[in-house]
Amino acid sequence: MKIRFLGANRQVTGSRHGVEIGDRRYLVDCGMFQERDFRDRNWNEPTIPPKDLDGILLTHAHLDHSGLLPRAVKQGFHGPIFATEPTVDITEVILRDSAKIQAEDAEYKRKRHEREGRKGKHPYEPLYTNGDVDRTMSLFHAVRYGEPVPVDDGVAAVYHEAGHILGSAMIELLVQEGGATRRVIFSGDIGQLDKPYVNDPTTFAEADTVVLESTYGNRDHPDISGNADIAAAAVQHAVENKGKVLVPAFAVERAQEVLFHIGELVRAGRIPSIPVFLDSPMAVNVTEIFRKFRSWFDEETKALFTGKHPLIEGLDLKLVRSVAESQELNDIDEACIIVSSSGMCTGGRIKHHLIHSLPHERNCIVFVGYQAHGTLGREIAEGADDVRIHGRRWPVRAKRFRLDGLSAHAGRQGLLDWVDRFETPPKHIFLTHGEEDAALALAKTLRERHPSSEVVVPEYGQVIDLGTTPG
Repeated sequence: MKIRFLGANRQVTGSRHGVEIGDRRYLVDCGMFQERDFRDRNWNEPTIPPKDLDGILLTHAHLDHSGLLPRAVKQGFHGPIFATEPTVDITEVILRDSAKIQAEDAEYKRKRHEREGRKGKHPYEPLYTNGDVDRTMSLFHAVRYGEPVPVDDGVAAVYHEAGHILGSAMIELLVQEGGATRRVIFSGDIGQLDKPYVNDPTTFAEADTVVLESTYGNRDHPDISGNADIAAAAVQHAVENKGKVLVPAFAVERAQEVLFHIGELVRAGRIPSIPVFLDSPMAVNVTEIFRKFRSWFDEETKALFTGKHPLIEGLDLKLVRSVAESQELNDIDEACIIVSSSGMCTGGRIKHHLIHSLPHERNCIVFVGYQAHGTLGREIAEGADDVRIHGRRWPVRAKRFRLDGLSAHAGRQGLLDWVDRFETPPKHIFLTHGEEDAALALAKTLRERHPSSEVVVPEYGQVIDLGTTPG
């Protein structure tokens, strides 16, 4: 058995792991690269030709795990895609939004480059179209937690709660080899304990090999007790200056969580009730999927979904769907809050709002999630004086705020505790989905805590041969 590390290696996005068992080939995740330094990889010819794949196993719906699925289908993949029931529905929303944004961006770049008298690096066409998404969705096979899925002869997959987003999963791959069972666990993205909406991540007693995320491998989440004060300060700044509060937020779960916390501040009298615009058709659609699959949530969240709009009660909320409605937000001259995707400012409507708002001191931007290295969000959050958006440099004069601890990822201690729960440490631990310094720091600590485990931080494209028998 071999594992090819084809993405999210010493960086965060583009999760993609090739699994070779004899002459059979599978992918675990097929994610899009989002960091500016690595986006060219989305256009590269795949190491494993998609037509040669026997199946794809998807941990969850986020774009950096699912975003190249239609690209693979466009290039010849026609096998099954296994994912939990909520993941299937959310992935469709995300992929259709991605196809739309790519089409718009490709046309925008074509026109801009024509004006500038130059050619772009890539063809003026999207990586895939809505038609490719149609064909992709027809290949999905929905699964439930805890039920073994026969992937192939001698190969089964069991999906377990990952506690990251709705329907997110750790995938336990059971492979019959040499009269024994090899147990390989792909963690996907591991969530924090005691978070609203989702149940706690699953832990395991044994595994031969673990492919583990390391997003927060070198740090823990800070105390969140001050977040309410920070959020209130941002809104107060906007109210006093008739400005906007921009909140870049992922459409899946983070946008809904932000609305809930804003509502809490309004109901507690911490901030005035000013207009709140959810400028993300995808976020609106995902909220409806939440309602459909509320039986998958923890008990606390099930109670929240008993009313018509329980998460947003008390808010002066306006749902923005059309491009024209989104553009009208630029003309607002009163205090308001705009929640829009994407969460790392790498695409979507938030980039247009940033162009209009960043140059003005009356406005502010509030970051509520992890900003990967090489993303526009990271540049702004780290204090850049100006940033490049749509081919131009724009000054950053808006006030910057950051709410920590809202991440859907486990912190350093959470990852260590998860590994500690194995009764017998895994023989192999491969760290992915983390920037190099985070992954290397986690590897060092794991080697100290579990000296019997081989802990490796794979390079992009590296192939690891696990041998023909477990152990």
